[in-house]
Amino acid sequence: MFTVLPRLRKAMRPLAALTAAGILAACDPITTAGLGGASSNAGGAAIQVGAPVPVALLVPKSDSGAAPVANSLENAARLAMAELDGVEIDLRVYDTSGQAAQAASVAQQAVDDGAKIILGPLFSEAANAAGAAVADENVNVLSFSNTTAIAGGNVFILGPTFANTADRLMAHARKQGKKRIVVVYSDDVPGQFGKLAIEQAATVNGIQVVSSEGYQLSVPGVSAVAQKAAAAVSSGQADSIFITTDATNAAMPMLLNQLPENGVTSGQVQYVGLTRWDVRPDLFTLPGAEGAWFAIPDVQRQEAFNQRYTSTYGTAPHPLAGLAYDGISAIGLLAKRGKSDALTGKSLTSAGFTGTGGVFRLLNNGVNQRALAVASIQNNQMVILDPAPSSLSGTGF
Repeated sequence: MFTVLPRLRKAMRPLAALTAAGILAACDPITTAGLGGASSNAGGAAIQVGAPVPVALLVPKSDSGAAPVANSLENAARLAMAELDGVEIDLRVYDTSGQAAQAASVAQQAVDDGAKIILGPLFSEAANAAGAAVADENVNVLSFSNTTAIAGGNVFILGPTFANTADRLMAHARKQGKKRIVVVYSDDVPGQFGKLAIEQAATVNGIQVVSSEGYQLSVPGVSAVAQKAAAAVSSGQADSIFITTDATNAAMPMLLNQLPENGVTSGQVQYVGLTRWDVRPDLFTLPGAEGAWFAIPDVQRQEAFNQRYTSTYGTAPHPLAGLAYDGISAIGLLAKRGKSDALTGKSLTSAGFTGTGGVFRLLNNGVNQRALAVASIQNNQMVILDPAPSSLSGTGF
């Protein structure tokens, strides 16, 4: 069990929660560049070598909309604990209710109870608040969020990011000789983040963005953007169209029908999706889908995790469950090295890890880099064009 610290700190929890809520209100995570915040410091709580590692898991157990995700995350964390070799995790679970103020409060409580690192929360606002609440405690937070704007300082994000996916796809496009692209994006927050990630990945990889065309989610809006994108392809002689739209969005089938109807066929232009299209096999038969590219995790590793989880719990894991498994695995690997500074920012960013979807690492700015495969749709089936690499360049690989 966690060590209980002095009563004075416990008495100050309400003040800490109010302070964190104030910080959250004053810090809108959407306003940053979207590719990682300030560099993480090398701080972090020291652990007792050879003893169980006190870890706090923060999940929205009482949030009716997110409770199934919370349960799956906890199950995955415990599965990872059972599979660790040579190290023991002392896990205690705290309910954030899906609320930022509650996340700040239980994060402080977890540290008071002796936690040396926090795994979670799920939502970006809650993760931001939890990180702020324990920043002065020298405790790092491994959030399940993929919102890069909250990353940095003592907060790391484990969720897959647009930037990582865009860079993988853009590097593949460059290798295939692609030079000029048109970006089609939904004119909302996710679409804006996706657009920015694609444009920055294009710059890094020496590819020209001919035009970026946004749309409102409506039949007229999608029809208009299909016409604009087709005109941009024609006038700018673009060889690729990058689409930010989530595959589950109602706009996706309209785009994959209307873009070809406006003269932009898959035989003339390379379609690329920023999100996973394999989650909607019904898209595979649409005119714009044939030959399209998108990125996915290592399929074999993902399936192996799914099978172990299902065998243990009798049900399939939620798609986000693997993030909790990855977090526990990373903590266990670092603790197994037998050093008291295993959970500092310096240690967290100096190693590579093998997760449920392949290898990954945490970066100094709090974001992550994950090895991804490039997939395509051919004859109404998904095929792997370029497998996920078994290592990533840089420190730790």
